[in-house]
Amino acid sequence: MKRSNNKTRIAATCLMAVLMVCLLSVTAYAASGDVAGAVEATWNASKVQIKTVVNNVIFPVIDLVLAVCFFVKVGLTYMDYRKHGQIEWTPAAILFATLVFTLTAPLYIWSIIGM
Repeated sequence: MKRSNNKTRIAATCLMAVLMVCLLSVTAYAASGDVAGAVEATWNASKVQIKTVVNNVIFPVIDLVLAVCFFVKVGLTYMDYRKHGQIEWTPAAILFATLVFTLTAPLYIWSIIGM
């Protein structure tokens, strides 16, 4: 008996959620039926904010993660050298090249994208 009560409660909750989404959602219309124009206007209005967020948040986070990975890999490479007597430079070189790429990306990425 309790199992059917739970199923009923779950069904009622899902139905309520669907009804709330339908009632509270707002439909966006293009003013003259020109959807491409509406999308372009929205993009032009928000591209300065997007550029600022990407430059000040996204790229620094990526750079930090890559820098930590690079220094950890260099440390592990040194430990492998002490243990086995040989150095594998390829992973550290790839991380370093990627780090340089992402550090310099804000200087040229926006001209490529067209912003």
